[in-house]
Amino acid sequence: MSIADIRKEYAMHALSEADVQANPLQQFSIWWNEALQAEIEEVNAVTLATASADGLPTARTVLLKGYDERGFVFYTNYNSQKAAQLEENPRATLLFFWKELERQVRITGLVEKTSAEESDAYYHSRPEGSRLGAWASPQSSTIESREWLENKVSEMEKAFTNGNLNRPPHWGGYRVKPVIVEFWQGRPSRLHDRIQYSIQTGGNWKIERLAP
Repeated sequence: MSIADIRKEYAMHALSEADVQANPLQQFSIWWNEALQAEIEEVNAVTLATASADGLPTARTVLLKGYDERGFVFYTNYNSQKAAQLEENPRATLLFFWKELERQVRITGLVEKTSAEESDAYYHSRPEGSRLGAWASPQSSTIESREWLENKVSEMEKAFTNGNLNRPPHWGGYRVKPVIVEFWQGRPSRLHDRIQYSIQTGGNWKIERLAP
């Protein structure tokens, strides 16, 4: 079979303007809860797309760690490539693809760091190995070997034998504050349903149907 011959027919659900909520966060909550009930593996895995000041894009998978009316939160190393791009160009897109439900959610927005208190709270909820890793790994930097990284972790274990494993200053959260949110539902014959929300002056959301 050639790549061009790979196809899947979507027919599980439909999405209409009459059925969606007035606010995209409310609509996301409905789909999120349905994704949880479907027991999708790593349901919070989301593609994060960023771009440098000169427009060079980069994408990678991160894990959603919270959302509310303020936006969608993930955590990372503030010295990483994604952080450097967000410093230059504080805009991003998050893309969820839940193939088990034939659904996709695309969130585009402005990005800001979470508060130190939020970052501290999430950091201390992580397993000890992950907390040590945040200290040991110079994320996105070139390193000489796997052994080098494992030695750094061992060094951190020795350095924090007193149990005072606080959040490193170079690690914390970002919040994507949505300005455009699109809900995509797969439909037969590639005539997919696409409902887009866009923020308007005054904070109201405009709802439109996009052609598939």
